[in-house]
Amino acid sequence: MKTIQVSGLRWYIAVLLFLATVICYIDRLTISILAPVIKSDLGLNNVQYAAITTWFLISYSLFQTVFGGIYDIYGTRKVFSFAIVIWSLSAMMHAVARGFSGFAVYRFALGIGEAGNWPGSIKTIAEWFPAKQRAFGLSIVNTGAALGSVVAPPLIAWLQIQYGWKTTFIATGALGFVWLILWLLVYHKPSDHKWLKKEEKAFIESDITDIPVSSELLPKRSWKELLKLRQVWGIILARFFGDPIWWLYLIWLPSYLFDVRGYSIKEIGTFAWLPFLASGVGSLSGGWLSSYLIGKGKSVNFSRKIAIILPTFLMVLGLGAIYAPTAMQALAFMSLVLFGFQFWVNNVQTLASDYFSINEVGRVTGMAQTGAGLGAITFTMLIGWIVDHFSYSPVLVIGAILGPVATLSILVLGGKIRKLK
Repeated sequence: MKTIQVSGLRWYIAVLLFLATVICYIDRLTISILAPVIKSDLGLNNVQYAAITTWFLISYSLFQTVFGGIYDIYGTRKVFSFAIVIWSLSAMMHAVARGFSGFAVYRFALGIGEAGNWPGSIKTIAEWFPAKQRAFGLSIVNTGAALGSVVAPPLIAWLQIQYGWKTTFIATGALGFVWLILWLLVYHKPSDHKWLKKEEKAFIESDITDIPVSSELLPKRSWKELLKLRQVWGIILARFFGDPIWWLYLIWLPSYLFDVRGYSIKEIGTFAWLPFLASGVGSLSGGWLSSYLIGKGKSVNFSRKIAIILPTFLMVLGLGAIYAPTAMQALAFMSLVLFGFQFWVNNVQTLASDYFSINEVGRVTGMAQTGAGLGAITFTMLIGWIVDHFSYSPVLVIGAILGPVATLSILVLGGKIRKLK
């Protein structure tokens, strides 16, 4: 029997990663959308809610470095399968939580599983896409974060209204097992994939200095050697300062709309997705811009930096939400912030593969994701305390400062963006 040959197979792989990320964000956002109901039912305050989400962020942060190393050893097919089983089971187990401790345990377990998503996605894109298409390929995956965040509010609000919050956790958690079937049917490495046409394989390997035919022959730096490089620390610090902007809206937007703007769960489901729709457009725009510039003959260094610096100016506009007279105007400012953030982070996430060889991308990405998580932990706990003692306004001010600091980390420590010897 003749083997199936699929044109543009790398794009199907990117779509698979996109779907995994959609599911990841639906599972992650379930507790955020349901926070007003769960806090009311269980008598939790904002500091306790922040602590529950922080347990997720702790495991999510630490295990991204762990997963980065495991991906470099065992490959994406096996490790991604393992990760999504853990996070799907953990998401479903939220239904049996009876209080603060139960939610903390299951959020911690969810964080372990979801920690495998980004190191696996970024490494897979680095394996399947040459540098000139890598940012756009990753933008497709990043759009999954936006679409998941768009789909989650109305879906979760509807499930809550129809069936209650316990059934909602079970339904959203089960989605990962459907994806797992597709992943095991479709995914293999380019070197092993029987569906991959010779022409596409040659195109994927066209960056000889980026992805050699025998990438396993490249020398590997040790963890200690990687941590001595200022480029690694530039990426880590950028994510440490930048990612809390995303988590601010991901975790706290429903509560903000409920507490400050007087929205009901139904209204949250109707409108809370708008900033995340803008973030999806930002992700695709950021991926397109740097890929377009590289395609026009501009250097990777120039193209990435332009696509990192420009959206930084948008990330300060959360300040406008403080003074916005209506909720919709506040959401408009927040939409500009998230458009800018996803534009920015889509290009920051490619830096590991811009600087390092394919067998180092997983570890560098894992460390960067851990830095992102540690920043999110610090900011999330701070938000809970500030909101209980003051208001959301100081939080939005801090969020506006973080974007420029994150970009400066890259510009100061990263130097010229090129493959390191």
